[in-house]
Amino acid sequence: MKISKKPFIFSVLSAGLLFGCTNSDNVGPDDTVNPVQIPASVSEGTTSFAFDFLHKIQETQAADENLFVSPLSLHIALGMLLNGAEKETAEEIQKALKMQGISTTDLNAAYKTLINDLPVADSKVSLGLANSVWYKSGFTVEPDFQSVLKNSFESEITGLPFDDAAKNRINQWASDKTNGKIKKVLDEISPDHVMFLLNALYFKGNWKYQFDAKKTRDTPFKLENGSEKNVKMMYASSDFKVASGAKYNAVQLPYGNGQFKMTLLIPTGQNTIDQALTDLSGTSWQELQGRMKESGVTVGLPRFTLDYSAQLEKTLNKMGISKVFSTAAELGKINKTANLFVDFVKQDAYLGIDEQGTEAAAVTTIGVGLTSAGPQEPPRYICDRPFGLIISEQTSNTILFMGRIKNPQTK
Repeated sequence: MKISKKPFIFSVLSAGLLFGCTNSDNVGPDDTVNPVQIPASVSEGTTSFAFDFLHKIQETQAADENLFVSPLSLHIALGMLLNGAEKETAEEIQKALKMQGISTTDLNAAYKTLINDLPVADSKVSLGLANSVWYKSGFTVEPDFQSVLKNSFESEITGLPFDDAAKNRINQWASDKTNGKIKKVLDEISPDHVMFLLNALYFKGNWKYQFDAKKTRDTPFKLENGSEKNVKMMYASSDFKVASGAKYNAVQLPYGNGQFKMTLLIPTGQNTIDQALTDLSGTSWQELQGRMKESGVTVGLPRFTLDYSAQLEKTLNKMGISKVFSTAAELGKINKTANLFVDFVKQDAYLGIDEQGTEAAAVTTIGVGLTSAGPQEPPRYICDRPFGLIISEQTSNTILFMGRIKNPQTK
């Protein structure tokens, strides 16, 4: 729903982060592993949210396109918005987040744990979470909202004249935090823009068992339209954890010391990756983890990069969030006197996979308007047809990124 009134913009950006984020520089050569512990109810809820998000965006995006999103990015973004929402608007967001029965205080505490502990979960993986708030000089932000952003989300809060210099400063911040992967988040700052709230997420990890670049070779990749294209296929043979579902085979590729992993989902028989992903839920994902057994196998994975962008209003409507997009939105905890509504929700993401490892970043933007991832030959898990991927953390079961790759662009 578009309201043709003055556009007040409240952006939540979950971006790739390299420099200056909480604990993101604590990456060393040692084998340090720190478990990430959040309440089981929150962990189960975020996992359920991740698959609900994936299924709903599958329904709203073109069926023949690649898809790559960050459920963690969107969850944190909506969690920030939840702290500014009231009544039915808050209830809808909380229900979509799968956080019914969990107090905002407890949820905020879990966000704080993830912000502090995910970056130091594995000394061989670079991961950062950070937040910053930029508001127009003279605009009043409710003290309680500012306080929760500072204390639970550890946000830096800065007031600026919203001119071209401010736009350039915010864009530079975003580019710096994404290692240049997402270069621009603002095309302009209009006279009616009053706030941008940024949440940054970045992941960079080397494979625990690396692919040998000398073995990478051109390999046919079967597209869903029946044609083929050559991709740069990387190969690795080692002891990987594997399992199978009714419509797919799964193999886990660990990063660093093993706290983070990419799970590849390769459809079997006549099944498509969309059918395989649709069959996955929070519960079946947990069951799949329990079935994973180590086995000597060969994995084939295309070397590629992917830039992805999607408008999420229709997706979130399917997930049960509607009132916040209307003139009846209740966002009084941001500003008691302004009549606010969410105008758009957009996510931009980046994924790069090569022989060394993976780099991933996501930017979620929420715009609020003012109404006025010898022996017998070992089994082979070759991604030579559209496949799925999920990047997750071991102990908290947090899903950082997930997607389907239908047409990899070789790098």
